[in-house]
Amino acid sequence: MVFEPGDPAGSGAVLFWDSERDPGADFGESVEVEMAVPAEAGVVVRPVRARRLPFDRALPLLLAARADDRAHPAAAFYAVAAATALHLAARGRLLPGVSPEGFAAWRMGPFDVADIERLRALAAAMPAAAHAVPVDPAAAVPLLPEPEGLLRAFYDAVADALPRTAGATRVTGDDRYASAAPVAADLDLREWAVQVAAGVDTGLRVALRLVVPGDDFERGRFHAVVRLRDLADPTRVIDAEELWAGGDHGFGERATFEAMLAVRRAARVWSPLESLLADAEPVRLDLLDEDVADLLGGAEAGLAAAGVDLEWPPGLSRDLNARVLVPSSGERPADVAAHLRGAPPMPLSWQLTLAGEPLTDAEMDTVAKSRPVVGLRGRWVLVEPELARRARERSLPALPAFDALGAVLIGSAVVEGDRVEAVADGWLGELVERISEPDGGPEELGQPEALRATLRDYQRRGLRWLDRMTSLGFGGCLADDMGLGKTVMLISLHLRRALDPATAGPTLVVCPASLLGNWEREVARFAPGTPVRRFHGGARSLAGADRGFVLTTYGTMRVDAATLAAHDWGMVVADEAQHVKNRLSGTAKALREIPAGARVALTGTPVENNLTELWSILDWTTPGLLGRVGEFRDRWARPVEVERDGATARRLARLVRPLLLRRRKSDPGIAPELPPKTETDHPVSLTPEQAALYQRVVDGVMGEIEAGATGIARRGLVLKLLVGLKQVCNHPAHHLKEADASASRSEKLQALDDLVEAIVAEGGAVLVFTQYVQMAKLLERHLADRGVPTQLLHGGTPVPRREEMVADFQDGRVPVFLLSLKAAGTGLNLTRADHVVHYDRWWNPAVEDQATDRAHRIGQTRPVQVHRLIAQGTLEERIATLLESKQELASAVLGGGEAALSELSNAELRRLVELRRT
Repeated sequence: MVFEPGDPAGSGAVLFWDSERDPGADFGESVEVEMAVPAEAGVVVRPVRARRLPFDRALPLLLAARADDRAHPAAAFYAVAAATALHLAARGRLLPGVSPEGFAAWRMGPFDVADIERLRALAAAMPAAAHAVPVDPAAAVPLLPEPEGLLRAFYDAVADALPRTAGATRVTGDDRYASAAPVAADLDLREWAVQVAAGVDTGLRVALRLVVPGDDFERGRFHAVVRLRDLADPTRVIDAEELWAGGDHGFGERATFEAMLAVRRAARVWSPLESLLADAEPVRLDLLDEDVADLLGGAEAGLAAAGVDLEWPPGLSRDLNARVLVPSSGERPADVAAHLRGAPPMPLSWQLTLAGEPLTDAEMDTVAKSRPVVGLRGRWVLVEPELARRARERSLPALPAFDALGAVLIGSAVVEGDRVEAVADGWLGELVERISEPDGGPEELGQPEALRATLRDYQRRGLRWLDRMTSLGFGGCLADDMGLGKTVMLISLHLRRALDPATAGPTLVVCPASLLGNWEREVARFAPGTPVRRFHGGARSLAGADRGFVLTTYGTMRVDAATLAAHDWGMVVADEAQHVKNRLSGTAKALREIPAGARVALTGTPVENNLTELWSILDWTTPGLLGRVGEFRDRWARPVEVERDGATARRLARLVRPLLLRRRKSDPGIAPELPPKTETDHPVSLTPEQAALYQRVVDGVMGEIEAGATGIARRGLVLKLLVGLKQVCNHPAHHLKEADASASRSEKLQALDDLVEAIVAEGGAVLVFTQYVQMAKLLERHLADRGVPTQLLHGGTPVPRREEMVADFQDGRVPVFLLSLKAAGTGLNLTRADHVVHYDRWWNPAVEDQATDRAHRIGQTRPVQVHRLIAQGTLEERIATLLESKQELASAVLGGGEAALSELSNAELRRLVELRRT
């Protein structure tokens, strides 16, 4: 594609073409143009069939090309150019003017030095095809435009296409700049446009240099001196006094005219400059205190928007700022969380700082006198009017105690419409400093003497954090990667709390049924002699459970919530806490009914689908800090998940950081503790049967969707489409619900056979994960027919049988363990495996990582190899690419999986699922 300039600029077009064939696009006008195209002998001019699309219709297509990794270099270039031009427009870099042929038109400008540098760098990167515009074959030497000139014309086309609305009339006072159709400009309009664009064409920019004679800041006698700067070479500047004096100053004949027009334009923005216009040669303006205060109060920004820079004297400091102070007095309460929940609103006040250091009350009184320049701490400081007002009116409305704590944790608060820094003093300031970094802190904490293990360094830091947060009454969520020893850290915490009568008491552990045996074994191993009992099954009882551990399941807890709530617990632990991510579920409600001295959540995935799940967990561990769920959704979840607001995401991370300790296996302090992990993607082709079946599913379900399905019906069809295609990629028998699966019908199954054969022959062991129980049963039958010892664990496997299967695998009696991803992706310790196979892809990489962590965890002594089987040219391949590109995002705010994909447009959905040749 290539941009074809027009006059006015917005009437330009974009040509889409192919040197070998008619692009056959279903948009735009079909034209035949003479194009410079590559040939064996260099470049030749010959007729090319193309599609011409008006610029305003082409602009959205250009922007969309940024996300298309298959875009031609020319399209990719103009996609970047369009985004850059839109950023300029968003900064107000739009000027009304008159086009070369006399039309009222918008143009891009005025540019600052950085804009010019960026434009030239982008022009230097322009691919040859991007400036091969149609040429006149009759010309003696058909010439292509220079890249920079063509890029400027493209910028002007963006500028001319955007503001043609009623707002343009209000800005310019002329209807012709709002007209969608080109309108000729008269003489008056031409003269006005020349004044508006003064300095843009000549590459000059006017500045006002503020000078204080003899640096006598105390008297505040400022002068404003007019000067010119060369945009092409910012080091070339000249004062107007020298400019009017004539001579060979090197700025060109129009420099004085441009300077006068620029001053006239600036005077419309800032009235004190009007007195300069009475002089034939405007040079210097004497300023009053009120004028300087006006510049500091907003006029400086208005001048910059009008293309006039302001240069303050170098001896003045602009380091004066204001922040919000949350004062606290007295001693820190023992149970901080309980105190904050019942405390009255906390008063706030303005505190001014100089270079980050707070001012004293006396210094703030000096600032409050409203002088634009004051002497503070041996320097002269500029005082904006708003800062002087805040120094006078220091008191602010009080905030609820938890909101005040949240503001200090985040480090900022919105006050009077502005986001400003927030700090605390007294015990609250010390508290925030203590808890802000979960993995740090000055206090040393050794492991309990009763613990029969040697905690690794990162585990000791985890114990220190758990002890700190529970002793303050906050609780917390330990969200380390699976396999890093969350269980032993929690056992250590229990042993430590048992030494203090104020915190001693039994610990209730609520976990999935499959983990009951694991908890029993871990307590017996690391804390021998500590009582441990199951509150599960028909004869369950709490009689005598006044110390040690009591283990129960989420299902039992839901049924016996009243019984559990009536018992005195020193601590309640929710293991695999993602089971209570739905705040409206009976399980989550039952868990909230059980009181305890401390609450701790354990999970490797605090966020699986959306941020409300994180709220559900943390509002259980520390009720009140994140507010009500509706407030949390409006303030945090929607801006982060829907609007992709990075600043809000960072503030949320700071808010929850003290309550959530998250360490990864890749962290420098942990990675040496684990054997290496190698991840390999195995691309496989579809068999002819699979390809035909895949296309049949796409055509059938997409036909129903494109026929006009909406709402719940459309979402259901999208889910049906995605599931059906993933089943086809696994094996035709899976989609067709057949009982037997032969390897000849699926290259993915053939690849699994090859992997399993090699692993078993080498004496290894492998975990094979699939999200579909039906597929797992097909694999079990297929491998059994091949004589491979195999066992299958899924959601319907009874708890005793699960424990037997884990033991059989760990003891080496069964080398191949087939597992349902949802039922076995968490909690199990399967370090006998040195290979993990993901037979099909899950939407959430964190869930896949958790499954891999069944083998790659503390206790594993051998390298672990992870194999992912991916059907080429299909939905699976596109999902794999998407997951790889979104890993960082998935770690912070995970998308909604299939639910999110249901919101794609029909065209986007078809592009996602279409079968492509490989």
